[in-house]
Amino acid sequence: MASSASTPARSLRWSQTLRDRSQVLIRTIVPQDRAAERAFLETLSSEARCFRFFGQVRSPSEQLIDRLTDLDPHSEAAFVAVIPEGSAERIVGAARYGASADGAACECAVTVIDEWQNKGLGGALMKHLIELARERGIHRMYSVDLAENLQMRDLARHLGFHVRVDPDDDRQVIHELSL
Repeated sequence: MASSASTPARSLRWSQTLRDRSQVLIRTIVPQDRAAERAFLETLSSEARCFRFFGQVRSPSEQLIDRLTDLDPHSEAAFVAVIPEGSAERIVGAARYGASADGAACECAVTVIDEWQNKGLGGALMKHLIELARERGIHRMYSVDLAENLQMRDLARHLGFHVRVDPDDDRQVIHELSL
């Protein structure tokens, strides 16, 4: 039986082999990832930052880092892809969702740093996020993206999302997936 969207997310982790045979650890994000999340966001190219935050974030605020790492386990979920870097972990990709108040739908986002793009990492992160959303009883997943973000459009189509122009802003598209 599927759990409801209000069921807290459990701690998950697994190794993922990408198309180029590189390996990452994918796991749930935790509040202790604050420094790694800040470094991840600061490492994003200006284009990736624009696509993820619609150009509105140059340097991540403490409030944004808090929001991205300290999730409400009843309505949010996030996975990070990490690689070892010295004695710490470096985040190279992240996917997350936030559920609607009734738990029927969720908005998602995925971001991968430039040097880890085109390896299948975004797709792997999203497949795990979609699976978790289904397990939690969410019926619809969507994202709102800039229309010029062709990589996201290709990824969304590959994952089975349907795309349409945002009726409120023709510079944006809405990707939707029935779960």
